[in-house]
Amino acid sequence: MEDDPELEAIRQRRMAEMQQSQQMQAQKQEQAKQIEAQKQSILRQIMAPEARDRLANVKLANPQLAANVESQIIRLSQSGRLQGIVTDPMLREILQTMIPEKREIKIERR
Repeated sequence: MEDDPELEAIRQRRMAEMQQSQQMQAQKQEQAKQIEAQKQSILRQIMAPEARDRLANVKLANPQLAANVESQIIRLSQSGRLQGIVTDPMLREILQTMIPEKREIKIERR
């Protein structure tokens, strides 16, 4: 049974599209790795070891919060509003401001 030339051309095009898509995805992953490495390098320079440890623990419990805190610290540093190294107490203050206060819900019986 011979393959239809038109069908073979479609297969070839589809295969090329898939390969291109995989290459683009690999490039995006590599770029994301590079950005993360740069971010971690900056954080190592501006954060005390205890603060980095605390942030790593926060990242395990709440990755989105940790990413927001990392971005906030980097922005503060780059804008010059951060003087010196971020210590653990400073990080706790930043975390307190970024964690929304929990509202107490009271249920009353009638």
